[in-house]
Amino acid sequence: TLLNLIGCLDTPTSGSYYIEDREVSRLSSGELALVRSKQIGFVFQTFNLLPRMSALANVELGMRYAGGVDRQRAMEALARVGLSDRANHRPTELSGGEQQRVAIARAIVKNPPLILADEPTGNLDSHSGEEIISILTSLHTEQGITLLMVTHDNNIAHHCQRIINLKDGQVVSEEKV
Repeated sequence: TLLNLIGCLDTPTSGSYYIEDREVSRLSSGELALVRSKQIGFVFQTFNLLPRMSALANVELGMRYAGGVDRQRAMEALARVGLSDRANHRPTELSGGEQQRVAIARAIVKNPPLILADEPTGNLDSHSGEEIISILTSLHTEQGITLLMVTHDNNIAHHCQRIINLKDGQVVSEEKV
């Protein structure tokens, strides 16, 4: 629910929050779609890749809704996650870690200031999970992208600068790492 609200996929029933000085609950559906397409990159636990499309086409799909496809930029995003040599492979031809890296490339291809990651390592083995966390944290340190990640794995959480623990929708603790 939290990521859906912050990601402008759901609207709050009470309270308010702002993105770039604009109260989200007051935005039209078109304005919300624009915020999602230009300012937020999404990384899901289940990858959400289209199986009949290549890795490159899946990354390009992220640009279609943000104003147009730029194949060179899509290739650069795949290179950023170490998959330029797998650009023409379909998701079924990729490992789980590679599929998640395609999903990250799709999320970063628009250069969003915010990435929302929902259990990005949840379906991966520990080695692939560490690779994904390394990529995500480097996006923050090298490009200044804000990363908001939901995880149940304390080892993964401790790669972040700040950990906020929620229980039943309430903040129960917060720590700076």
